[in-house]
Amino acid sequence: MRIQMLSVLLLFVLPISVANSSASNPASPILNFYDYQLYSAISKEAPQTTLKPLTALPSDIINADVVLVGEWHSHSAIHRFQAELYQKLLEHNTQVAVSMEQFSRPVQNTLDQYLKGEIGELALIAHAKAWPNYSSDYRALVEQAKSASMPVIAANAPREIVRCLGQVGVGYLESLNAEQRQNVAANLDITDRPYKDNFKQAMQGVEKASVEKMYAAQVAWDETMAESIAMHHAQYPHQQILHIAGKFHVENGMGIAYSLHKRAPKLKIVLITPVASLDEPLGMSQYSEYRLLVLPLPTQVVNPHEHGSFSHPHSSSQSNCQ
Repeated sequence: MRIQMLSVLLLFVLPISVANSSASNPASPILNFYDYQLYSAISKEAPQTTLKPLTALPSDIINADVVLVGEWHSHSAIHRFQAELYQKLLEHNTQVAVSMEQFSRPVQNTLDQYLKGEIGELALIAHAKAWPNYSSDYRALVEQAKSASMPVIAANAPREIVRCLGQVGVGYLESLNAEQRQNVAANLDITDRPYKDNFKQAMQGVEKASVEKMYAAQVAWDETMAESIAMHHAQYPHQQILHIAGKFHVENGMGIAYSLHKRAPKLKIVLITPVASLDEPLGMSQYSEYRLLVLPLPTQVVNPHEHGSFSHPHSSSQSNCQ
């Protein structure tokens, strides 16, 4: 039961702890859950005139090699922004690939088949293990890429492997066969650094040994997505990459950007992080960074015992971690 709870925590607590960390700004221009405003992370002034909806893009976003967009999963305004941003990027660059946390490496062939029109959406959803909110939140991006004849990168590590890393620790990788091992980044940096401190802070109340294992799983996500992006850019250097991932993976450049910079230090990376208040301490990374102001998600959990009454929508059945 303890391991099962940790598995739920691994997939559930991080998005909640970040999403509910800020109160709504009383003077906020955001009126509803479809509304957003893009701001520079180094000041409270918008980088252009009103960018709601997007009418223009700052030059550093247009000229970036990789644009990392953090999200609170299922937030309507953020998903609206992602689709509108992708459309604007295509208008400027025409060659823009979409990279997604929501698909893992083993389903790349299925994604490619769908983009070529060889299978329908129901087959894509079933065989690519699409998230339950695919139709409402990610369909737009995939369809935009399909219409533009652009690739969609299944960037993430398989959920069952990441879940086992969270239960067993980084040593679990040694039990994988060669084919399975290729679905996770070759190198995982689990050394102490500020990102690890932030993770431990988010995991307060969980025993230390379990936090170390769960951090290995978190890093496996970051490193695998970063490696996938770097490999695609090396093969298609003319394509800009728009990558979609959870907020914790993106904010302050400590997750995916850190891992990506190690692999490809010359890449121009831009970060876009959702916030519920302009007082959130962003703008501390070496990258161009923007804040996407939206309404905070509703409180997801009020009492700890609620965890036992449901499972995270992105989780699947318990893996056999030997």
